[in-house]
Formats: sequence, C-alpha cells, structure tokens
Amino acid sequence: MVKSGNTEIAQTVERKEKPSGPLRRGWTTGACATAATKAALTALLTAEFPDPVAIRLPKGETPAFALAYEELGKGHASAAIVKDAGDDPDVTHLATIRSSVRFGAPGSGIVFVAGEGVGTVTRAGLPIGVGEPAINPVPRAMMREVAEELCAAHGRPADVEITISVPGGEELARHTWNPRLGILGGISILGTTGIVHPFSCSAWIHSIHRGIDVCRAAGITHALGATGSTSENAARMLHDFPEIALLDMGDFIGGLLKYLRDHPIPNITIAGGFAKMTKFAQGALDLHSGRSQVDMDWLAELAAKSFPNGELNQSLRQQIQSANTALEVLELTRDPDIGLPESIAQQSLLSSRAILRNSPVAVECIIVSRNGEILARAAEPGFAAGTGK
Repeated sequence: MVKSGNTEIAQTVERKEKPSGPLRRGWTTGACATAATKAALTALLTAEFPDPVAIRLPKGETPAFALAYEELGKGHASAAIVKDAGDDPDVTHLATIRSSVRFGAPGSGIVFVAGEGVGTVTRAGLPIGVGEPAINPVPRAMMREVAEELCAAHGRPADVEITISVPGGEELARHTWNPRLGILGGISILGTTGIVHPFSCSAWIHSIHRGIDVCRAAGITHALGATGSTSENAARMLHDFPEIALLDMGDFIGGLLKYLRDHPIPNITIAGGFAKMTKFAQGALDLHSGRSQVDMDWLAELAAKSFPNGELNQSLRQQIQSANTALEVLELTRDPDIGLPESIAQQSLLSSRAILRNSPVAVECIIVSRNGEILARAAEPGFAAGTGK
C-alpha cells in the first residue's frame, strides 16, 4: 500500500530578512523522523498506519503529523512526513523525511541506518561517532523511546532497524555546513526540542560550536572565522587554511569566541569587512545589520586618535559623524591616510581578549575590503599561523 504526498524540497539557503508580524513555528527533521518511525513501526506491529501520527516532544508537547507516504511489505514498513519549517528560511523546508523499519536479530537492539540523503560522520569531534549515521542524540533518543514503548506494548523485544532517508538530501547538504564538518552523503537529522523557531540564531551558533569541536579533535592549531566569503577567501590566500579549519562564523562572532574561551584552539584568525569589524571593535557580538549598528561618533573619535598628534579637522570630523555608512567613512579617511583600518584591527583585538579573557587562544584580526583586499592586520603576541595539519 503506497500513499503519495507532496515531496517537493527546497533548493535554496538564501538568508531572508525576518518578516514583520507573528511568525509560524515549524518542526525539526528529528521530530519528523520520529513521527515517521512511529507510524512505520505501528504498521509493522498492527498492519495499520496511524494518520495523523502524534509524538511526544522532549518538553512534553504532542504534535500530530500527516503522513505523506506509507508502505507496508513483508517484514518491513515505511512512512514519511513532509517537513514544515514554518516561517523559518530552512533548507530542509518541505523535504520528505522517511523512516523504514524492520525487526532485527534477537538481541541486536535498536540500530540506526543512514538511507538515501542522510549523511555519515567521517570526522571525530561531533556528538556522533565516526562511521555513524548523522542522526543527532536527541532524535535518536526520541526514536528509541517510541520503538521501546511500541514493542513493549506488543510484548516483543525492541530489536528494530530504523533507516532514515531524505530524497534529495545529498543535494540539500551541499548548501549546509555538513561537508566542512566531515558529514558526507546527505543532511543531518537534527533537533533538541523538536521545534523550529523562525529566524532563530541557535542552529547557526551550534554549527559553529561543532566546527570548533571537529578542529580540536583533528589537532588543528590555527582556525579561521570570517564574516563572509570575501573575507574568508582573502584570509585563505594569506594563510592557506585547509577546509577543516574554516569556521562558519558569519555575524556570530560572540558565539564563536565564547565557545573558544572554554574550548580553545591555539590560534584564531578573525576576518571581516570594515563595517562589521568596526561594530565588533565597538563591542558588538552579533554583527547583523538588524542587531547592531556602526556608531559614527565613535568612529570620529577613533579617527582623531589615529591622526597625527590626535588632531582631526572639524570639517572631516563632521563628515564622519554625518556619514551614511562605514564604507563612506573609509573613503573619507583614505586621502588623509590616518590608518583607520589599522586602528579598527587593534581595537578588535581588545574586543576579542575581553571575551576570551585568560583563555590560551592567540588572535589575529584582518580587515578586508569589498573587493577582497586586506586593508589591515593585527595580531596578539604569541600568535602563530599554521594549522598543524
């Protein structure tokens, strides 16, 4: 018996601006995989698919999911859920999360298998061991609980093989950080609460943390956090970083440095454009344009300190203070070369150390122009380039 549904999958990870008004939340891949597993295993035990199928999330909520696919064969059953990420611009929105179950050999317990479109872990440092399907601990626990409860209710041991697949998942994974983390062949099955909160920063920051974990496990001694691809490319040309040493920092410089404080890598390069690094030099920990702004008065004061004898003519000061963008300030200060990018780089080191405190991490800060030119570099004493690999 086969029931078909919507199997369209999103093919883009463009970061959209947060819309105004109330936002609709969604469900994680882990929640969808759990629901699909419960439906499939129920059918294997009873020959009937529950539709919709309800599950219990870690915080006690009990959402119900409509099935998009069901198949019952001799000794096996499959069910699928189309993931709804709500109003979050999630790459896996509308992906089909499928679970196929069969009973295993006596004493085999619950075994997870990566099907089509689900990645396999190939590097140490992640919460799942090397060689294992990229199904994170909380989704595993949710599916294990479902399998144990259903099997106990029907008087049989929980010896179940659970294969999770995501048609098109390998292509989706190309638009995620999985390849850099050493997760190959598809996406990860994720989620700690089962719920996707629209435009939440937590998933991005968690990925930064996992990247640091992978670096540490691999013995990397010099890593890179960049605000974007232009900055990343400029720093890679300077230091020849391998892929594994690249941390997808984006705007979340605070999330990167706070985790490094407790999980140090000996050397870190922070690279970014003039505007974003100015915000960091001012003390901002989230560099997104909607969550922090450049303080033009602060820039004018810094320019004055950078100018010979600490003097800045009133006309230039007023132009800086009334500038529309940091780029405009950069252009204003190029002619009277007062070294503003160098000052920003030095101030960025101070901001870094304020977060890292006494952690044994030496920092380099690089300011990069929009066309990829390195405008300034500053490094703490003891900083040593070279990844150790």
